[in-house]
Amino acid sequence: MKLLMVEDNKSVSEMMSMFFEKEKWEVEYAYDGQQAVEMFSQDPDSWDMITLDLNLPKMDGMQVNAAIRKISKTVPIIILTARDSESDQVLGLEMGADDYVVKPFSPITLIARIKALHRRAELNLSDKNLETKADTNQAFDVKTDHFSLNTKTREAFLCGKMIEDLTPKEFELLKTLAQKPRQVFSRDQLLQLVWDYEYYGDERTVDAHIKKIRQKIEKVGPQVIQTVWGVGYKFDDSEVEKR
Repeated sequence: MKLLMVEDNKSVSEMMSMFFEKEKWEVEYAYDGQQAVEMFSQDPDSWDMITLDLNLPKMDGMQVNAAIRKISKTVPIIILTARDSESDQVLGLEMGADDYVVKPFSPITLIARIKALHRRAELNLSDKNLETKADTNQAFDVKTDHFSLNTKTREAFLCGKMIEDLTPKEFELLKTLAQKPRQVFSRDQLLQLVWDYEYYGDERTVDAHIKKIRQKIEKVGPQVIQTVWGVGYKFDDSEVEKR
């Protein structure tokens, strides 16, 4: 794995370098936001993972995240933040980050998060490689009265209109819900099914991704992801009238 660690605190980078070496990962370091964007943009496809501090000189982490997402919608990003503000963490997820870790963090915890996110990304890439060899005109994998989803083409449609710009995580989350219409999923269940590991009870990442999916759904049709208060979320298009 080739990882870009964006971190202005060199003591943190030096500490993590020992753990990265143990994993035999190829790691490069950027110490300000501008340097990070320049390093990534030189060869975007070469990077397998980015850890991104939010408090950076020249360009802050949010700006860096936005710039990277303009170049690549799929490279996994874990934001690292010393901020206590919940809004910063949720905003990072809404802007396309895949995970976050709050400082001070255990190096072992960060390594575990990186491995889990990388494993999920590799599975998605493997599926995508298989899709290029398959007949993309096959039947939809998920189909209800008004919704359809094809994992081979990574496309989802509501009322015959494509839901545009779904990130890999958003696609998997929507697929998980739509595969079992009207079944209620708790946030913990969705964390385990979509992210493939425990988030230590932190459910805000699910809420942030649901919010983004809803915004994209509303561009093409009525809302089909419903909140079940005190429990979680469900997919239900039974009341939708086709436009």
